[in-house]
Amino acid sequence: MDPPKHTKMRNLINKTFTPKAVNELSQRIQDVTTSLLDQAKEKETLEMIHDFAAPLPVIIIAELLGVPAKYRELFKNYSDILVSGAEDDSDEAFNMMMKRRREGAKFLNDYFKEIIQERQKNPKDDLISLLLAAEVDGERLKEEELLGFCILLLVAGNETTTNLIVNAVRYMVEDTNTQETVRKNLSLVPNLIEETLRFYPPIQAIGRTATADVEIGGHTIRKGSQVISWVAAANRDEQKFEQPDRFMLERHPNPHLGFGYGIHFCLGAPLARLEAKVALSVLLTTFSKLELAKHTELEPIQSPFVFGVKSFPIQFSL
Repeated sequence: MDPPKHTKMRNLINKTFTPKAVNELSQRIQDVTTSLLDQAKEKETLEMIHDFAAPLPVIIIAELLGVPAKYRELFKNYSDILVSGAEDDSDEAFNMMMKRRREGAKFLNDYFKEIIQERQKNPKDDLISLLLAAEVDGERLKEEELLGFCILLLVAGNETTTNLIVNAVRYMVEDTNTQETVRKNLSLVPNLIEETLRFYPPIQAIGRTATADVEIGGHTIRKGSQVISWVAAANRDEQKFEQPDRFMLERHPNPHLGFGYGIHFCLGAPLARLEAKVALSVLLTTFSKLELAKHTELEPIQSPFVFGVKSFPIQFSL
């Protein structure tokens, strides 16, 4: 989507999804984080994804959208389906992937359509009600526009934040010096987050459609062609970053593309950063040591553009 339609939608959403509104979620994020880690303490191993990094953003976003607790796990499952790839290169695997994606999209579309219609009749104190009431120059979001935003927020918010938290912990497990440095000085947590977004970006690639013929690097890209921008490669550009293959806590400036760039910069970036900051700070103060469980072989997420692992079991010391 491009201007002027994109500008209108962005302005409408910005009226409710403000930095102030996001910052007001800080205490709730802290409470959910503490509760999840209190439960984890009772176990011998913390399954970083399923016990912590996945439920945290699901709970927060579900509460924002007014989704009842009983649907949260189902929403997470469909969110995963919408970003998953095919099991192999066969036509059968591709068709199965598309079938599952269609089913997931239909469920979420039908559910949010019902919620939107209910909020139109009986507004509540949630993001959907606020977005329905938002107005810029006499215009409001259409139902299909709000539907698209709800699904985008659910899917992008879950996957990005979950993998941002896990990827940051993954690096700290790989480099225990960084883990100890940040634990002793929690003011470095934002640095850890930004360098993780560069070094281990949750989103590896972003698709775009050419709106006109353009020549890049001696190659002509025709109008209407699909283009894949490799964020992960750009984040390791030696012309932009000093020692790009080295994780540097003190890297400044850090113009990574982890949340995109320009007018399409991720709307949910402030929320993802806040959730990651609270989650990692509480995690490091709760546990004195984090290490990957013995005999663990990490298995990548089955996705063409999301960077993460299916499971990340952690052994910890209190």
